[in-house]
Amino acid sequence: MNSELSSLQVQDIGEQGLLVRLQRFCPPEIIGDDAAVLSTEPGQSLVVTTDVLVDGVHFSEITTSGEDAGWRAVAANLSDIAAMGATPLGITVGLGLPGEVAVSWVEQLYQGMTQCLQKYNTPIVGGDIVRSPTTTIAISAFGQVDPSRVIRRNQAKVGDAIVVTGVHGASAAGLQLLLHPDFGQNLSDSDSVCVAPPMPAARLRLSGLALLLSADRTVLIHAHQRPKPRLDVLPILWEILDSDAPHSLGGMDSSDGLADAVVQICRASGVGAVIERTQIPLPKQFNHWLTQEQALEYALYGGEDFELVLSLPKGQAYALVQQLGEGAAIVGKITDGSTVILHDQTEEYPDQVLNLDRGFQHFSH
Repeated sequence: MNSELSSLQVQDIGEQGLLVRLQRFCPPEIIGDDAAVLSTEPGQSLVVTTDVLVDGVHFSEITTSGEDAGWRAVAANLSDIAAMGATPLGITVGLGLPGEVAVSWVEQLYQGMTQCLQKYNTPIVGGDIVRSPTTTIAISAFGQVDPSRVIRRNQAKVGDAIVVTGVHGASAAGLQLLLHPDFGQNLSDSDSVCVAPPMPAARLRLSGLALLLSADRTVLIHAHQRPKPRLDVLPILWEILDSDAPHSLGGMDSSDGLADAVVQICRASGVGAVIERTQIPLPKQFNHWLTQEQALEYALYGGEDFELVLSLPKGQAYALVQQLGEGAAIVGKITDGSTVILHDQTEEYPDQVLNLDRGFQHFSH
């Protein structure tokens, strides 16, 4: 990209000029009217979700490039589609932009969106652009699902097993490494083990840094910048459930943390749960690096891992975990009552009540 193009700003080409550049990311047969028309198959239900990402809250130039911001924005929406048991049909993109934003950054944003969407055969089918004092990305995603396969939060039953489809805590750890690069400044460019210098207690609590491979650092950062919505789980899940009809299925994604997902499911279903501390799958990169408490903090409350958290009968749960392989696990069970307990089967730690207070909440202090 030459210097003239890289210095071009949104205010230099205006709304229509920017739209012309961005329309090439969309199917030409769909865009151009006041709204997109999407066909769904007979006997299918339409699923719609919207996510808004704000510069300085959900992404920043410190933690994400334009392409990474685009990927993450799409992944968050596709994860919601997967959490409903649906197949994505398309997305619309609303952008609020200051006039000083570089056109190249906006194009990189769309490139990142497209890179993620292409993996799931999902097009950008429209959107809107407005002037804004803060860069804001608002995406609406559309999907379709067989009504009998809708995953809902209020379907958890007493006795169900609680399944997570992958490890938790990687994204939160990656974010900390991006926000505090000095935590990894002594890591070499090779895959050798590096030992960090002594840290004050406050910083040690934040990072827990002791040992970390350079390659492991890259894996954790990638987990934050390029999360994967678990749409791949659904075909496996339907194969297992269809063999044992009838069935009910409760669940959601873990975008706001594992603790949040379990508590939300239990509240909607009017049940409680016991989560086994030692059964929560953690990234292998945490070994010899984070304390147990810090690793658990990232897993329970870090968020943005975008795994599915599902409540289903034990037999089906075991079959799903076995087919998904490494990272998937049964982490607990649904119980009577309304309390969600974190239990340690080794009895080294006392029971702990999980709630929504420790996770990220907009407008909280």
